[in-house]
Amino acid sequence: QVQLVESGGGLVQPGGSLRLSCAASGSIASIVTMRWYRQAPGKERELVAAIISVGNTNYADSVKGRFTISRDNAKKTVYLQMNSVMPDDTAVYYCNAFIVPIGRAPMDYWGKGTLVTVYS
Repeated sequence: QVQLVESGGGLVQPGGSLRLSCAASGSIASIVTMRWYRQAPGKERELVAAIISVGNTNYADSVKGRFTISRDNAKKTVYLQMNSVMPDDTAVYYCNAFIVPIGRAPMDYWGKGTLVTVYS
């Protein structure tokens, strides 16, 4: 069974930094796209960043220049380096990946989320 597990959330002050990680496990043949979404209280879930490969990334306008997405294919892990965080970055951050499981049809998988709170 394929699983995504996020880690690295917590409390951070405005202007600070945090690094989120998401590790995939299970019977995986390949991982295509890996993404980070977030959902703030009372708001819809939004795409934060996505990565297919090195240099093939895209970001929400609100995080461009502050957040960096990267992946380690050997570890089946995606990272989100969050710099210069702001109170509006407070949200539950979810990892998403389009995965080809061994012997099964490819599909989207989701983690359970990790909470990031920016406080002053």
